[in-house]
Amino acid sequence: MNSHKNLIVLLLAAIALLAACNKGEFLEKIPDKSLLIPTKLNDLQALLDNNEYMNQTPYLSLIGADDHYSTNPGLSGPVRNSYIWQADINEGEANGAWIRSYQQVFYANVVLEALQGIDQTAENQAYWNSLKGGALFFRAHAFYNLAQEFAVAYDINTAGSKPGIPIRLSADIGKAEGRGTVQATYDQVIKDLQEAIPLLPLTVTYKSRPNRVAALGLLARVYQTMERYEEAGQYAGQALALYDVLIDYNTLNPASAVPFPRSLPFGLEEVIFYSSPIVDAYLINNTTTSADTLLYRLYDNNDLRKAIFFIPRTPGFFGVKGNYTGSTYWFTGIATDELYLIRAECAARKGNTGAANQDLNTLLRKRWKAGTFTEIAASNAEDALRMVLTERRKELLFRNLRWTDLRRLNKDQRFAVTLKRVYLGKEYQLPPNDPKYVFPIPEDEIAASGIEQNER
Repeated sequence: MNSHKNLIVLLLAAIALLAACNKGEFLEKIPDKSLLIPTKLNDLQALLDNNEYMNQTPYLSLIGADDHYSTNPGLSGPVRNSYIWQADINEGEANGAWIRSYQQVFYANVVLEALQGIDQTAENQAYWNSLKGGALFFRAHAFYNLAQEFAVAYDINTAGSKPGIPIRLSADIGKAEGRGTVQATYDQVIKDLQEAIPLLPLTVTYKSRPNRVAALGLLARVYQTMERYEEAGQYAGQALALYDVLIDYNTLNPASAVPFPRSLPFGLEEVIFYSSPIVDAYLINNTTTSADTLLYRLYDNNDLRKAIFFIPRTPGFFGVKGNYTGSTYWFTGIATDELYLIRAECAARKGNTGAANQDLNTLLRKRWKAGTFTEIAASNAEDALRMVLTERRKELLFRNLRWTDLRRLNKDQRFAVTLKRVYLGKEYQLPPNDPKYVFPIPEDEIAASGIEQNER
C-alpha cells in the first residue's frame, strides 16, 4: 500500500508541475520519465482508483444551468462568473475544470502506455484487460466532459469544421496538440468506449471503477448528446439488459437529511458508476443554494421525489438534498434511471409511443407514493416526447446533465428556453444557442499552446 501511495505522490507532483508551469518550464523540471511509468498491474490499479482525481467532473456547467439559484452575495471568481454567464469566467485564475479533466487524461495515458510494457499471460489477462478498459473509459469520460464545457454543442452540419478540444493520447506532456474538430473529439470518445466495452468486467468491487454497463451507459449518453438517437437507444438498451435495478423510493425516509445510502464503496443499487463535481462550497448542500422554484412546482404531492430531493427553508425556498452520492456532494455519475429515460426518449423520437410509455411507467412506479400512481398513456409520439423530457427534468436534476440538455434541445424551437436569473438586484439572461454556452479556455493554456480561444 505504501508503494502505491508513493507512486501516486510522484505522479501528483508531476501533475502539479504541469498545472503550475507552461510547457517549457514543466519539461525542465519533470523527473526522468522512467520514474513515472509503473511496471506492476497493482500500481496501475492504484492510479485508476485515486477517486479524488479520477471520479471528479467539471462544475462550470452545473453552476451555469437552471436547476438552482443562489442568494449568496459573496460568490467569487469563476463560480460567480459562471452563475451569471459572464464573458470572462476565469479572471486570470486557474480553471479547475480544465486542469482536473486533463489530469485524468494524463493518468489514463500513463496506464495505457505502461500496459504496453507488461506481458499478458493466462493468469493476468482478465486483470490486464480491466485496466486497459478502465483507462480507456476514464479518458473518454474526461474528453466528453471537456467537450460539454469547452466546445460547441455537437451539430452534424458543423461538427467537422468547429474547433473541438485538444485530444491528448500520450503521457508525454511535451507533445503539442491542437484543438482539432468537434467531430474528431466525439469520434475519439466513441472509439475509446467501444474498445473499452469488451475489456471491462461485468461487475466491479467499487462503484468508482467502471464496468461494462458503465461504458455502455456513457456511450448511450454520448450518442444522445450527438442527437444520434438510434444508437443512443440501442446502447441504453444493452446496458439495461445487463443491469436494470431501480430503487423503490417508498423504501426511503423522505424526512432524512440524507435519504439515500452512500454510493461508495458499493452501495445504492441504482448507481452504476460514481462521480461527483470538483469540490466547491457552492456545490455542497448549503443554505444559500436553492432549487429553482419553477422546477419544484413540477412535482405532484404524491411524487416522493418532492420530499426526497428538496428540503424546505424559508417560505417559498427549497434547499437541495437527496443526492445519489449519499452525502452532501452532488452526483454526476451514471445510474439506471438515466438509461431508462434515454431509451424512452429515443423510442418517442422513433414514434414508438408504447415503448416510451413502458419505460416511463417502469421508472415512475418506483417514484410515487405506493397506491397513488396512475400509469402514463401518451397517445402519440409528440406527447410521449414531451412527457419524457419533463420527467428527465424532474429525475436528473443536479446531475450536471441539464447544461448538455439545454445545448441539445435549444436547437429545437419546441423546447428552446431563455435562462434568466437575478443576482444582487440585476437580471441576467442566456438566450438559446448563445456563444456563452461554451466556456472560455484558460488563458494560461492559450498562452502556452497557442490554441484558438472560444467565442464569448
